[in-house]
Amino acid sequence: MASKFTKQIVLGTAALLCTLCAVAQPRLPQGYFWKKLPNGLEVVVIENAKVPLATVEIAVKNGAYTEGPEYSGLSHLFEHMFFKANKDYPDQEKFLKRTKELGDIWNGTTGNERVNYYFTANRDSLNGVLRLMNAAIRFPIYREEDMAKERPVVDGEFQRNESSPYFQLYFDVSKLMWGDLITRKMPIGIHEVINTATPAKMMTIKDRYYYPNNSLLIICGDVKHEDAFKQAEGVFGDWASSGFNPLEKYPIPAFTPILKSEAFVKESTIAQTPYMMLSWQGPAFMTDSAGTVAADVFSTIAGLNSSKLQQALVDKGLASSVGLNYATSHYTGAVSLFVVPNPNKLKECYQVLQAQVSQWSNPDYYTDEQLNDAKAILLRNHSRETEKPSSLPSQLSFQWCSTSLNYFTDLTDNYQKVSRADIAKYVSTYITGKPSIAGLIINPEMSKQSDAKTFFVVAK
Repeated sequence: MASKFTKQIVLGTAALLCTLCAVAQPRLPQGYFWKKLPNGLEVVVIENAKVPLATVEIAVKNGAYTEGPEYSGLSHLFEHMFFKANKDYPDQEKFLKRTKELGDIWNGTTGNERVNYYFTANRDSLNGVLRLMNAAIRFPIYREEDMAKERPVVDGEFQRNESSPYFQLYFDVSKLMWGDLITRKMPIGIHEVINTATPAKMMTIKDRYYYPNNSLLIICGDVKHEDAFKQAEGVFGDWASSGFNPLEKYPIPAFTPILKSEAFVKESTIAQTPYMMLSWQGPAFMTDSAGTVAADVFSTIAGLNSSKLQQALVDKGLASSVGLNYATSHYTGAVSLFVVPNPNKLKECYQVLQAQVSQWSNPDYYTDEQLNDAKAILLRNHSRETEKPSSLPSQLSFQWCSTSLNYFTDLTDNYQKVSRADIAKYVSTYITGKPSIAGLIINPEMSKQSDAKTFFVVAK
């Protein structure tokens, strides 16, 4: 029999563990419920009875940022192979037959910091969908004949992207932005790597990243959280933890800061319309979460029809469109300014664009009314995003992979709290006076007529 003192220690330890568990419980919106299984799998159930459907999504912290050159594009190929053969359905025909039986709509995506898969079906098919997801994520079979069919499909996506002048410009800007680590920002991959991928390389990705303690399971729809948690644990509870943190065992290299500004003109016959792009290395959630919020608000201000940027370029006929964007990232993200210039006023457009950027740090660059308008737009956007239940898991899983569940929950409120000082800090830290990459893609004839290479240079 344990002594009274021993019991006190045990009870004290239990109380401490309960306290730690309470601290680990994330903040979530109303109707969202969270549980962490013993194997490390986080499960979120979103009760939403708008329609009698249920969406099951699994997100994995995998994607371009985990890929050196030898694996570039294989997280994307892995995503395609997910819907092929597995232990329970040993060929794709049987897999597809099962999705039809369940009434599934399904897909997956691969980004820089997330790979996700989802099935949407009738709520009564929830257990069957969970078991189908379990078989696909835990017990894939990489048959060479399946890979031979899928490699050209994935590489075909790459080739279609390359037929776009916008992608060509984005790709060349990105190469200068990220240097040797470009593959960790480009999920589309490298042709040769995709076309020579083997089942062994697919298993390497699985053995590094596809574990419950590196994944998030979301069940959303006309479900009750107690039952959904029970079913999730019944299906995924025996999925063995890796015993290590994959992102610690296979760490993401630090992205090297841009040392100097560069500008280039790329001539391409497919660029019937010229495009301009300016990019800076922006904030990372892991080091400046406040900066990622301010970036979104400032980008929204810049997009207002009343903004100085729009008035100086679009209203004056120098460009047909201009947009500023920050890509939210756990690691260093990109701030990009994309312009469709008037082909007859390229030089003036670029000069005015540079002048506008130089003014972003001025306190009077935007008004209080514009700041409030931007916050109202972000609030309305959030309301629209919650209208479709099947889209809610993807919104949540993106933030879980790149930021946190608390960040997701607080984001809309935090937009409303952004001050002028927050925006000034963001602009001064990442844009004003900071090295940038500028690119112009243009067809050769137009380039010669405009003498683009003489004026599309680094601002002095």
